[in-house]
Amino acid sequence: MLRARLNDALKAAMKAKDQRSTSTLRLILAALKDRDIAARSRGNTEGIGDDEIIDMMQKMIRQRRDSITLYEQGGRTELAQQESEEIDIIQGFLPQQMDMAESQAAVDQAIADVGAASIKDMGRVMASLKERYAGRMDFAKAGTLVKQKLG
Repeated sequence: MLRARLNDALKAAMKAKDQRSTSTLRLILAALKDRDIAARSRGNTEGIGDDEIIDMMQKMIRQRRDSITLYEQGGRTELAQQESEEIDIIQGFLPQQMDMAESQAAVDQAIADVGAASIKDMGRVMASLKERYAGRMDFAKAGTLVKQKLG
C-alpha cells in the first residue's frame, strides 16, 4: 500500500534528519488526510485508495512545476530549487511514467479501440486512457497527442 510506504518513508526521513524529505512527506500526508476526511462525507470510511493518492501526488507535482516557472521568472532560483527537490521526492512514490513513444503507442491503441474518428471522440479516448494508464501517463501530454491525431 502506498499509504504505508509514505508513513514508513516519513519515519525514515525523520530518523535521518532529512528536513526536505520530512517536510515534503508531511505535506503529502496532510493532503492525504484532507482527502480522507472529504471521502467520509461520501460514505468512504476506509480512506482513499492508491489510485486517488497517485492522482493527488501528480497534481502536487503539476503545482510545483507551475511554481518553478514563476520562481524562475521572478529570479528566485533558491525557491525553484526547493520545489524541484520536492518533485523528486514525490516522484519516488509514483509508478514509472511512460515515455513519449509508449504514450504515442497507447494513444494510437486507444483511438483504435474506441473507434474514434474526429475530435468529438476525444472524451471517450481520454476516458479509455485514464482507465488503462492511471498513474503512469501524463494526461496533459496525452490530450495534446489525441488532439493531433484526431484534429
